[in-house]
Amino acid sequence: MTNAGPVRRFAARRAWSLALCALAALAGLSVLLVARELFPYLTVNHDEGVYLQQAAMLLEGNLWLTTDHPGAFRPWFFVQDGARLYPKYSPVPSLLFAPGVAVGAPRVVLGLVAAGNVALVGLLVREAYDAPTGLLAAGVALATPFFVLISAAFLPYAPTTLLNLLFALGYVRMVRRGSYRYALLAGVAVGLAFFARPYTAVLFAAPFIVHALLTLVRVVRERGVRGASVVPTARLLTVVALLGTAGVAVTLAYNRVVTGEALLFPYQAFAPLDGPGFGYRRLLNHDVVYTPALALRTAGHLLWELATRWTVAPPVGTLLALVGLLTVRGEGEAGPEALPDRTLRLLFVGVAVSVVVGNVFFWGSFNVLADLGDPTDGFMSEFGPFYHFDLLLPLAAFGAAGARLLVRRGRAVLAARTDYLRLAALVVLVVSAPALVGAQVTALDGPVEEHAAETEKYRTGVEPVAEASFDRALVFVPRTYGPWLNHPFQTLRNGGSLSSGDVLYAQDRDAAGNFAVVDRYPERTLYRFTYQGEWGTDPEARVTPALQELSVREGERHAVETTVGTVGTPSTARLETAEGTATVPVEASGESATVEWALDDDGAAVGGESVPLAADGTETVALTVTFVQEGGSTLTYRQEVAVDASEGSVRILWPGKTSVCSLTTDCGREGTYLPDGDYVSGASVNTTVRTR
Repeated sequence: MTNAGPVRRFAARRAWSLALCALAALAGLSVLLVARELFPYLTVNHDEGVYLQQAAMLLEGNLWLTTDHPGAFRPWFFVQDGARLYPKYSPVPSLLFAPGVAVGAPRVVLGLVAAGNVALVGLLVREAYDAPTGLLAAGVALATPFFVLISAAFLPYAPTTLLNLLFALGYVRMVRRGSYRYALLAGVAVGLAFFARPYTAVLFAAPFIVHALLTLVRVVRERGVRGASVVPTARLLTVVALLGTAGVAVTLAYNRVVTGEALLFPYQAFAPLDGPGFGYRRLLNHDVVYTPALALRTAGHLLWELATRWTVAPPVGTLLALVGLLTVRGEGEAGPEALPDRTLRLLFVGVAVSVVVGNVFFWGSFNVLADLGDPTDGFMSEFGPFYHFDLLLPLAAFGAAGARLLVRRGRAVLAARTDYLRLAALVVLVVSAPALVGAQVTALDGPVEEHAAETEKYRTGVEPVAEASFDRALVFVPRTYGPWLNHPFQTLRNGGSLSSGDVLYAQDRDAAGNFAVVDRYPERTLYRFTYQGEWGTDPEARVTPALQELSVREGERHAVETTVGTVGTPSTARLETAEGTATVPVEASGESATVEWALDDDGAAVGGESVPLAADGTETVALTVTFVQEGGSTLTYRQEVAVDASEGSVRILWPGKTSVCSLTTDCGREGTYLPDGDYVSGASVNTTVRTR
């Protein structure tokens, strides 16, 4: 009988631990499912490709890529420094992703990070309140919409929060238990968090740093510098401080190795006017004068969106968290004397204040909102608050505390009322439950629907490449959004080096650039990935993709015969090089018209007219065949061929690029000709080449 109490307590702790593990496992599985099913081609945030390629680089021992052709292989958000290409982001999140990348299951890491965050929220809230509140807080964290969507992407926010929560748990238990093991945990975690995202780590740690300083001052005042409790306290805090400082030192050392200057972060090398602070801010072609007024307006919009769209069953989760603030004072000085529950709850409040106020100074908050007047625009509408992800802890803690407070107050009220009032309360609860579920579904429905549309867009957009089986291939990829790889096609990215792999992706550039890459990798089979249409931000817009195998044809002369469908009255054929043009009339024979033209080291020729090639012999030669249609409109067939001529020999990259354009002679990929494409009646192109 005397052992019944301890046994029951052990059983209760075991049951609580199992329940928390179950919630953490559910969080991990949920995030894994979302990542696999909703984001199979990654998300519209193209930072994911940066972190995954960086993870592959780390696995091969590379902090940067080295190439003689950086313009061909520069990935999105990589700094180009001579022949080096390195990411603008810290390697810590990528280091966490690396084990999953190594075994071919990177999304498993996302699930593990999510599970860890839910478990840590439960453990921390248990420290501040009690076991039931901690368990409920873990459930609230899991049910928070932005938690699931952001955690399911290969982005740094959830991993950094994991490190921040590890630091918080280590700090709390270090103070309460006087444990050096937890001091080590806190120090290592905060050091890594700083390395991962310095500003984020400082904002989260700020309340704990203030508490540590106040604790040390209080102990010294109460017991003197030589007091018995001063030395252990100082030693514990010193361990955390030294390890945290070591994290800062490692960060600066990394900067020194990568950028050449300890105080120059890679993101600054990429965009010197990026980062915290007010004034003129610029990232690539996006810029703004970030004034305090704009910052406050941005913060207001962001917090409103967070409160009304991104908490549990919005705005219920927000309202519960506000109610939960009433529990901060608690009853008396519950909890250990070294760190009472009330103080720990105040630290949670401090985290919320620090994160919110700190991000007022960061123009990234403005960027995630895109159009301040449109809540359906920008990353905020699709993921939630990236830079406020650490609010997960206070939202879950006070949301759970608020729910339990309302339940306790409700029970107290109903206990003194009639059975009729109890029945009425039960009816209200039953009726409101579907409304809460509906609010939760509504919160996720819009973002999930938009992500699903984007996924379908990417699925159709890269389908030929995804279905191909490559063996030592070199694939030229269009520069859809400028001189970048992985932007927008993140799945078409290179690995940890540019010297190995079944497939290597390069930007489709001009003739000189493409031939330089071809010469660098002569043993690889060549392909061109292209598409018909215009790739844009509309998730419903689609393109028609194609994967074309290429070859380098070399000889003294290439005789080309281009046969096109008659789509009006034949007008002219025009052959254009960098040095000039040759124009000849076109004659149709029934439903088609044929143009014969040739390339040699003397130049390009069509219909007895010739035009020289560029001085260095390397350029793109274009043939256009134009028809005039009824009403005066025109339709032009355009063929572009990359040419490299030198010393009696001419190389061409074959087949060239073909397009069908209305009202213009050059319509880019919007008019890309594909044999099964949808064109005006009678439009067709067939080209043959004879090389000698």
